[in-house]
Amino acid sequence: MNFVEELRWRGMVHSIIPGTEEQLAKELTTAYVGIDPTADSLHIGHLVSVMMMKHLQMAGHKPIFVIGGATGMIGDPSGKSLERNLLDEETIQKNMAGIKAQLSKFIDFNSDASNAAIMVNNYDWMKNFSFLDFIREVGKHITVNYMMSKESVKKRLSADSTQGLSFTEFTYQLVQGYDFLYLRRNYNCLLQVGGSDQWGNITTGGELIRRKDGGEAYGFTWPLMTKSDGKKFGKTESGNIWLDPKRTSPYKFYQFWLNSTDEDAAKYIKIFTILPPAEIDALIAEHQEAPHLRKLQKVLAKEVTCLIHDEEAYESALEASQILFGNATSDALKRLDEDTLLSVFEGVPQFDVERADLEAGIHIVDLMAEKTSMMSSKGEARRALKGNAISINKEKVQDQELIVTPEYLIDDKFILLQSGKKNYFLITVK
Repeated sequence: MNFVEELRWRGMVHSIIPGTEEQLAKELTTAYVGIDPTADSLHIGHLVSVMMMKHLQMAGHKPIFVIGGATGMIGDPSGKSLERNLLDEETIQKNMAGIKAQLSKFIDFNSDASNAAIMVNNYDWMKNFSFLDFIREVGKHITVNYMMSKESVKKRLSADSTQGLSFTEFTYQLVQGYDFLYLRRNYNCLLQVGGSDQWGNITTGGELIRRKDGGEAYGFTWPLMTKSDGKKFGKTESGNIWLDPKRTSPYKFYQFWLNSTDEDAAKYIKIFTILPPAEIDALIAEHQEAPHLRKLQKVLAKEVTCLIHDEEAYESALEASQILFGNATSDALKRLDEDTLLSVFEGVPQFDVERADLEAGIHIVDLMAEKTSMMSSKGEARRALKGNAISINKEKVQDQELIVTPEYLIDDKFILLQSGKKNYFLITVK
């Protein structure tokens, strides 16, 4: 299959401008995607666009990432019900640097290859564009009727919308359309890609190129990502899943993909990995034979974690997973950093103990029944100890008169108690 056929197989094509497939098959084509600089890190909601550019570059085409410094100051009405917060220039520059550092891990920006990626900021060519120049050079070429026909505009102007649409947002498609024209003139960029909610903006850019320069312009979109239950992709109860390990630990990142449903995993592995189609088809077939083994989810989680972070982060996440669900050792527990440890034991009962008490030494029975509510009574605690059911930091407590001191602290702060196989209790020493 050719490049576009593979993208269709991966579920990454929604709408396509006629001639796009032929252009990509003919020669190296420069393509751009826009990224909002709303934070100094991307989250997995951005990953479809990033993976699209990864696939484009692997197929020999040249990616341009356009950071929306100007458009980020406006706000895109597409798929939104409210106008977004406007960003200042200093914040945009900081965010742009963070985003490029992340992308550089798996997109080639630095080689001498003819298709090495570049990153540009549309604020650079918009900041000196006066309002009068803009409406004369751009505005007069696109009619209000044409702009009103876009779904993103019609939705915000419909009777169901209580927010309306500001003039600032209404002009967004002209600003993005001019981006395409500028990139066409200065970088020979012939192709724009984006989510299906960007179709109106992409076609406006193509129309502007045709009317201003009489040139060809191409574009395609991918379907907006949703989970099989209809909920928004990339969101959890605690918020976004970020690519920055300081915002979302590699363990949590790994767990997000590992916890995918069978249906979602079969979709995600095509979009978010670079595994070849034959290997993916074989993996899906293998998974269907024994879904309880969750082979598909395990491969998906490994591939994406290695791609976004690295193999060491994946190995650490895998080892951390074994602490709750496998036979992990005390040494594995002690290797966890604080963020990962708290992620692993998120939701388990947690208790605070004073450092002075620990330095004086706490009898294991008192720790379980008085300093914490792990056991309802000292008698229950002694019975559990006698039955060899209690572990401290993943090691069985053999001494029923054990005195717990600071030497048991993990990272000089935590103690993990366990009753039976699945009941965990995390102590934080203040």
